[in-house]
Amino acid sequence: IRDFRKDQLEAFIELFVQVLRLAKEAGLVKLGKVSTDGTKIQGNASRHKAMSYGYMKKEVERLREEIEAMVTQAFQQDDADEAALGSRRGDDLPAELERREARLAAIEAAMRRLEEQAKAEAEAERQRGAEADAERERQGKKRRGREPKPVEESPDDKAQMSFTDAELHIMRMSNKGWDYCANAQASTDGESQIILACGVSDAPHDKQQAEPMAQATLANLDQAGIERPTDESGQVQAIPATLDNGYYSEAATQALEDLGFAPYIAAGRHKHHEPQTEGSAEPATAKERMAAKVRTPEGTALYRRRKVIVEPVFGQIKEDRGFRRFSLRGLKKIRGEWSLVCLTHNLLKIWRYGCVPQTT
Repeated sequence: IRDFRKDQLEAFIELFVQVLRLAKEAGLVKLGKVSTDGTKIQGNASRHKAMSYGYMKKEVERLREEIEAMVTQAFQQDDADEAALGSRRGDDLPAELERREARLAAIEAAMRRLEEQAKAEAEAERQRGAEADAERERQGKKRRGREPKPVEESPDDKAQMSFTDAELHIMRMSNKGWDYCANAQASTDGESQIILACGVSDAPHDKQQAEPMAQATLANLDQAGIERPTDESGQVQAIPATLDNGYYSEAATQALEDLGFAPYIAAGRHKHHEPQTEGSAEPATAKERMAAKVRTPEGTALYRRRKVIVEPVFGQIKEDRGFRRFSLRGLKKIRGEWSLVCLTHNLLKIWRYGCVPQTT
């Protein structure tokens, strides 16, 4: 079973669309509301086989010194052997030297990966700063407080990487501390909790996932032959999409609208049982307009449904089915494994609703 799963990862992605087509024929996909969310799922990576960037630098220095000393000693031994026994082949590396060189190469590769991640995060931080500056300039406001410090492109000495799966990052899990996880995404239809699209990211947050998940949803709908809802005149309607505050950005909102969705994204955190208040001033920014849109009666009704559309799906997968950890390693394999989990979720929905399409 394990080998079958590993060998059929690409087929699972195609099979997901076929199961989605079955759900459509069973009448379980309506596209009246679509909700997207993510959940952290533990990866098959060990924290005990991880190393911090600061320790990597020390370990690289130590290994290089040991390798240099062993090479010098080997040359001296070769010279002594040739003087005593004559010339012979000496191109085989001693086991201890070979082991150290392999470890050095693995650590240097991990350091390069951490450095690439740090550069990508620094670029994202600069982009967020530029967007914030542009927003202040548009509003005619000045920056408060001190000027921000220059963005560091080098990794922090505490940044870690596991040698068992270098593609996963340390992420915070709800009420369970920190661990190596993958950010599993799902876009779910509001009718019967059918998953329309799934994905896996190595990013600990959802900020960049709104557009890719929307694109994946439309691609799957197209492949499954599911048409978008239309009004009485046959005009294609925008699909209402609800997402939590972790997905919000002006770019994400615009991307969803361009793709044919009507996004309702929380523009800020809202405390439970806190009454909604109408804004007194006319919304001036994109963020304020989105917040006002979610506060409307229609927006409030749609957004409240999010927690009974997509969040129970993760509960069913984790609690009812006990899937809390990926077995495979590497993002490509993890994505295939998550596709298998999501397509079986949809199959269970079809079976439980007792509306399996009749074949002819």
